[in-house]
Amino acid sequence: MFDSIRNHKKYLMGFLLILIIPSFVLFGVQGFTDFNQRGEAVATVDGHDIRKSEWDEAHRNEAQRLREQMPNLDAKLLDSDAARYATLERLVRDRVLAAAVQKDHLYTSDQRLARALQEDPSIAALRKPDGSLDVERYAQMVARQGLTPEGFESRIRSDLSMRQVLGGVQGTGFAPPSVAQVSLNAFFERREVRVLTLAAKDFAAKVALTDAEIEQFYKDNQALFQAPEQIDVEYLVLDAAEIAKGLTLNEEDLRAYYKENVAKLSGDEERRASHILLNAAAGAPAEQREKVKAKARALLEQVRKAPETFADVAKANSQDTGSAAKGGDLEFFGRGAMVKPFEDVVFALKKGEISDLVETEFGYHIIQLTDIKAPKQKTFEEMRPQIETDLKKQQAQKRFAESADGFGNMVYEQAESLKPAADQFKLEIKTAKGLIRQPVPGSGVLANERLLAALFAPDSLQNKRNTEAIETASGQMTAARVVSHAPARTLPLAEVRESVRARLIAQRSAQMAREEGARKLEGLKSGSDTTALPASVVVSRDNPQGVAGQVLRAALSTDPKQLPSWAGVDLGEQGYAIVKVEKVLQRATPSAQNQEVQQYAQWWATAEAQAHYELLKQRFKVKILVPEPKQ
Repeated sequence: MFDSIRNHKKYLMGFLLILIIPSFVLFGVQGFTDFNQRGEAVATVDGHDIRKSEWDEAHRNEAQRLREQMPNLDAKLLDSDAARYATLERLVRDRVLAAAVQKDHLYTSDQRLARALQEDPSIAALRKPDGSLDVERYAQMVARQGLTPEGFESRIRSDLSMRQVLGGVQGTGFAPPSVAQVSLNAFFERREVRVLTLAAKDFAAKVALTDAEIEQFYKDNQALFQAPEQIDVEYLVLDAAEIAKGLTLNEEDLRAYYKENVAKLSGDEERRASHILLNAAAGAPAEQREKVKAKARALLEQVRKAPETFADVAKANSQDTGSAAKGGDLEFFGRGAMVKPFEDVVFALKKGEISDLVETEFGYHIIQLTDIKAPKQKTFEEMRPQIETDLKKQQAQKRFAESADGFGNMVYEQAESLKPAADQFKLEIKTAKGLIRQPVPGSGVLANERLLAALFAPDSLQNKRNTEAIETASGQMTAARVVSHAPARTLPLAEVRESVRARLIAQRSAQMAREEGARKLEGLKSGSDTTALPASVVVSRDNPQGVAGQVLRAALSTDPKQLPSWAGVDLGEQGYAIVKVEKVLQRATPSAQNQEVQQYAQWWATAEAQAHYELLKQRFKVKILVPEPKQ
């Protein structure tokens, strides 16, 4: 076939040109570009669409960021409609702020950008002992984010510019203490209430159902009785941890590893140092920093001439409030406890030595190394379990790396079965039944989203081919294939009859509780005997006394000028509550009044910034074109 194509290449090229050229004539290059960029618009900002593909990508990035920060986070929360909608709202917000920056000509100066970069802790950690930036490590850091240094700095500049949009409003917001106290007193007001709850479950015994009613409820609510789409699968796991379990180590290798690594295995060295610190903020004017540096040089000369006076000089001059009173003593510490320039100098000094001036983000330090605590060297027998673990892990990782490519190629090339890969790599073919599209916590590799997505892909479902080898954890790859597929279906009434009955009883019980509650409430309002009501309790927003949220809101919303006041609260499937408000009590005097006022002022400033953002949404004609999910 390929010989035929080569022999008739000219005819084939001509045929393709006949097809392609008219398309360019009719639609132009822009038409093809637009075709690739097409996609359903999910929102518009200032006349520009946000496409579904952009939303999907933003949510993937956001979900990945949250998984890295919180590995134990339930994946279902990230895949929920509410989480996706929240991502869209953030995307819209960024576009609104970017539009405001452009229209209002807001700009971030080079000086402001430089100050922001200097204040970034992740960048401060990249400084050399002389205070200069390690450019190579900086480039590596931003490359991990998929950016060049120029692109990273451009993004930071853009973020700083966008902060100006709402920062100017939020930074100038304030609330006078008198206004704050009025609002806080109202918010924390206490009320003495009596609450009678008519629980739906107490009416369940009174519900009588016929077969016809059960059948009708089933017909009207078949969406409640769906069996989800399910698959049965086979899968293989290439796992470095499992490889390690099967390894047997040579005695000579263990002893050689001990000799090479005994110092590291015995523990980390700790050092004790004292220092004199003169504060000099990174953003301070050069003239001011030079004055501080000159004073630090003078102190350095003083302690070098009389090292025994170091503690007294530190007490008199150091601006480190935590150590000055102790003569600058910082106690023992290991690597990673101090900022890197400081740490590098401490671990390069000999006992009793005094350093040159050391510049960090805090200012200028003079350091004296006062003691070294070397860890006790452990014997081979003491370290044997750890050595075996470390060596097995290293060898297992090596074997895993050597096998991973071959494993991936084999499951792809022999896609009709997992057996060739299982035989080649001596792996067990495992099985699982009843998998659904959503990850189920606790199901191991089968809870991996990428693996599930591959299994539920059309090719896997229809052709039962192997998935690609997917990294399901560090040092772990999994390939799987669908054995059988059951589409989603409505369960027959015979299977779900008891579930239908329970739902209908719960619905009728709640209805009876509401009707009985409404009848009792009317009677109580008309002057019926209230002795059956429970004892009164004092509730407030900060101390609800176990009262349900809906009941608390109803109690605090009644008119305090008409006491006693009554309210009926529908608790849904839980039943009904009757609330009697008997007294309104002033809040207790707060223990931290000024702190509360400051917190209120922050809330107020945030509310003003949010109001300004809502005006910006109107200004830039924001439209979100997908419905907000119901709570």
